[in-house]
Amino acid sequence: MLSASTWVLHPLRVRYQETDQMGVVFHGNYVTWFEIGRTEWIRNAGYDYKTIEEHGLLLPVIDLQCRYVQPARYDDTVVVCTRIADCSPLRVSFESQVRKVSLDDFHASVVSESESLPGELLVEGGTKHVWVNESWQPARLNKVMPELYELLRTK
Repeated sequence: MLSASTWVLHPLRVRYQETDQMGVVFHGNYVTWFEIGRTEWIRNAGYDYKTIEEHGLLLPVIDLQCRYVQPARYDDTVVVCTRIADCSPLRVSFESQVRKVSLDDFHASVVSESESLPGELLVEGGTKHVWVNESWQPARLNKVMPELYELLRTK
């Protein structure tokens, strides 16, 4: 079973349209990649956003942190690494890294917290979210989906 502190790695090859005039990935694309990482983490945990939304829950971003270490360039092979940083009944935070990897490490995988992540760190950061209902009122995950809450808070 996936635990909150487990890294889920999702491979992406940098596409030409993701780069800017300087030949590097436009900074805003990393935010999209963080979202892809969150989606894949939830999917690897046995859920998907569609099912969560069918339970009447939404998960808007309330904070974003992003630190750029090295640029990614066209056709680079990267993995988006994602794990749960913190969870309460009302909030959840994801930790994210984008790492440039060799073709040998260019695949989806799960890495325990005791293992090293592959490749070279390019970007690190994360997002914080609040659980809300369809009326955008705070919702307690432990009441609406207690099994998901237990999974997210397990460290």
